[in-house]
Amino acid sequence: MATLADKIMNFYTSLSIPVLPQGIEVMNPYRSKVARALAKQFYTKFYNDTNVRTLILGINPGRYGGGITGIPFTDPIKLEKYCGIENNLVKKAELSADFIYRMIESYGGTTSFYSRFYISAVSPLGFTAVGKNVNYYDLRSLENSLRDFIVNSLRAQLDLPLERKCCFCLGEGKNFQYVSKLNQEYSFFEKIVPLAHPRFIMQYRRKKVDAYIGAYLGALGGG
Repeated sequence: MATLADKIMNFYTSLSIPVLPQGIEVMNPYRSKVARALAKQFYTKFYNDTNVRTLILGINPGRYGGGITGIPFTDPIKLEKYCGIENNLVKKAELSADFIYRMIESYGGTTSFYSRFYISAVSPLGFTAVGKNVNYYDLRSLENSLRDFIVNSLRAQLDLPLERKCCFCLGEGKNFQYVSKLNQEYSFFEKIVPLAHPRFIMQYRRKKVDAYIGAYLGALGGG
């Protein structure tokens, strides 16, 4: 029987992106042997079972985190320090990953957290324009071109298996609005719970990080 790790890796390595608007480039780390190997180590370590997880949806991977490691909200530093997976990638921190792993440590650590949750993104692949991150909703033309890709990606991940009663959405604004609208149309989940996005917290509410971690733990049922 295929494990959850097997299914996750099959999902990520089979992703294909549609034609994108001019000037937008996709970040697909799974084309890299290094990133594929690191992602396989990560998912084998934490998802080598058939247990159900609760989905946490981000926006799309960034160029310093999931965009290079292949693991959402996990930069090369966190991958080594908290997940125990050594790597030769450039050790540059990602703000969102800083928050996520502080929260995971408060939850009880990586083994405890990943045994209950699976982090992905509305768009499991990220995008750049002129070397900077671009969110899937930043440009209407990009959002429109990605709609089928996003819907199909969510459908595919629901076979992993995932809990259908509740999904957590990182981002209380546009990301939550978009996911909620899709959910009304396709009934992916019974309930979607919004949480402040890690980058927003670290960029604009850094003095309140501990309070936001408390809010996450309260919603996720940990700590």
